[in-house]
Parts: sequence; structure tokens; C-alpha cells
Amino acid sequence: MIKRIMEETVKRACRSFPAVVLTGPRQSGKTTLLRMGWGQSHRYVSLENPDQRNRALADPLAFLRDNPPPVILDEIQYAPQLLS
Repeated sequence: MIKRIMEETVKRACRSFPAVVLTGPRQSGKTTLLRMGWGQSHRYVSLENPDQRNRALADPLAFLRDNPPPVILDEIQYAPQLLS
């Protein structure tokens, strides 16, 4: 993996805030950074997966209850109501 300048910034943000959103252009390494840095300690859920997305859209509270922190929610733009 290519060392990302943002890695230390994301680590600091994770120590300071209960939730962190990492945004950026497609194919820039966001998912790889998160999975390599936090994949051992955080559950990973991709909302690109239609089954996961449908569960999140149908019942956001149950989805969040079933995926408690710490969790990496990838492709969250597919279920923006989870952010509220």
C-alpha cells in the first residue's frame, strides 16, 4: 500500500471524534486506507452491496443496531439517511 499523507490526520480524527467521514475522488485509496489501518479493529460494511444497502434503506435504526461501532461504512452515499 502507498503511504497516504492523510493517514495520520485520520488517526487523530478517530481519537478525537466518535465518527469520521473520509471523502475524496474515486479510486484514490480511501477504502484501502481504512481497511489497512482499521480493518482488524473495525467491522467493514459496504453499502455498494445491494443486500446491505436495502437493509440500511428499509430500516436505518435496525441496520445501525446490527452494525455497532466501531464500523467502517463504505459507500455511505447510497444510504445518506444513516448520517442523520
